[in-house]
Amino acid sequence: MYAAVRRYEGVTDPAEAGRLVNEGFVPLMRRVSGFVAYYWIDAGDGVMISISVFQDRAGAEESISTAADFVRDNLASLLPNPPQVTAGQVMASAEQSPQ
Repeated sequence: MYAAVRRYEGVTDPAEAGRLVNEGFVPLMRRVSGFVAYYWIDAGDGVMISISVFQDRAGAEESISTAADFVRDNLASLLPNPPQVTAGQVMASAEQSPQ
C-alpha cells in the first residue's frame, strides 16, 4: 500500500473546507484506482491534514494531482497556502478486526 499525506496551514474556514471536501473531493478519491481510504482531519489552529491510502503508488500519485486540481478549482480561498506533501510506501498498518 501507498499513502499520501497533505498538510494545509492557514485554513480560513475549516468547517466549510470540510464540507466541500466531503461533498466534492471524497467522491473523486473513491474513483481513483486502488483506493483504500481517505481522511480529512482538522488539527486545529488553521491546520488541516488529509491522508489518502491506495493499493499502489500510481493511485497515491494520482490522488496528489487530483487534490491539487480540486484545491485550485474549489478551495483556493479557504486553503491559501500550498500544502506540505509527503508520500510513500506503507511499511506497517493496523486495522480493527470486524467483530
